[in-house]
Amino acid sequence: MFNNLLVTGGCGFIGANFIRHMLYDSDFKGRIINVDKLTYAGNPENLTGVAEEFDKRYLFFRADICDAQAMAKIFDDCRIDSVCHFAAESHVDRSIAAPDAFIQTNIFGTWQLLEQARLRMDQMVLFHHVSTDEVYGSLGETGLFTEHTRYDPSSPYSASKASADHLVSAYFRTYGLPVTISNCSNNYGPYQFPEKLIPLMILNAITGDPLPVYGRGTNVRDWLHVTDHCRAIREIMLGGRRGQTYNVGGNSEKTNMEVVTRICKIMDDSLPALEDRKPRTDLITYVADRPGHDLRYAMDFSRLREEMGWEPVETFETGLEKTIQWYMDNHKWVDRVKSGQYRQWIKSHYGSLTGRA
Repeated sequence: MFNNLLVTGGCGFIGANFIRHMLYDSDFKGRIINVDKLTYAGNPENLTGVAEEFDKRYLFFRADICDAQAMAKIFDDCRIDSVCHFAAESHVDRSIAAPDAFIQTNIFGTWQLLEQARLRMDQMVLFHHVSTDEVYGSLGETGLFTEHTRYDPSSPYSASKASADHLVSAYFRTYGLPVTISNCSNNYGPYQFPEKLIPLMILNAITGDPLPVYGRGTNVRDWLHVTDHCRAIREIMLGGRRGQTYNVGGNSEKTNMEVVTRICKIMDDSLPALEDRKPRTDLITYVADRPGHDLRYAMDFSRLREEMGWEPVETFETGLEKTIQWYMDNHKWVDRVKSGQYRQWIKSHYGSLTGRA
């Protein structure tokens, strides 16, 4: 097991859920050192209560993974022996509009972390890199991505993640750095920034705002609840073969229209009707499709199932209902994120890019 686990991007959606999973829901007894730059999607409120409850087992540093000096100090001062690397620019639309940040963080930042780990090979147990199914490109109407699928990224985001994957693999082959990689399908669940499809649709359905859908909503994604993803990462880190890639899927293929209409149905059943008494599906608005929009993703996770016995626990139906309920129960978090108030809180508490809480 790991004594001093560095989690990068731990204030983001998946990273925060992973930290909670490791500290609250597993037999992990080591320390977690959370490093996050606190960009637009990094929110310390995602980990409210963690520092207080685990004051001797949880450290937070506001730092940039591209900053060699800051990262070297954290590796040395905290005696880092393992890394779970989430930190990334991750929104496809943002990568199309401004790819430079994606190249810097996702490629250069990953290389910087790998170098810090390589320089301390005698103490490194594992470097785990969290990636995406988008590196594989687009599927037709049939078939599944496997760990042997040729990389074919379509956006600056997926290209930057593909580059990072190759760097991680190269550090295993060239230097013998102990690594594992996981490529996951679309995550959803609590604490997801509301630019993503599911939280955006939930929040707009609550307020009666338009529900924007790309093209005709025919794009297919495999949906994975974030808690299932966190369980998978833990299993891979503990039992995965070094140097190997593991696909993680939710076994829940849905078109975007199926996702949106299901959200509308749940919201119609659980909330007061809209003012005009119309169903929330009337809020659906078709918008111009995204450039290079991949048609379909679907994951074959048989390697993970056969080697470690992992299966998703949540169906799409159970996971979606829990997710909707979380957003309805946490309106204060939603209001602060949507209004940008948490950015002011970050500035007042973490004025510089180095610090501890």
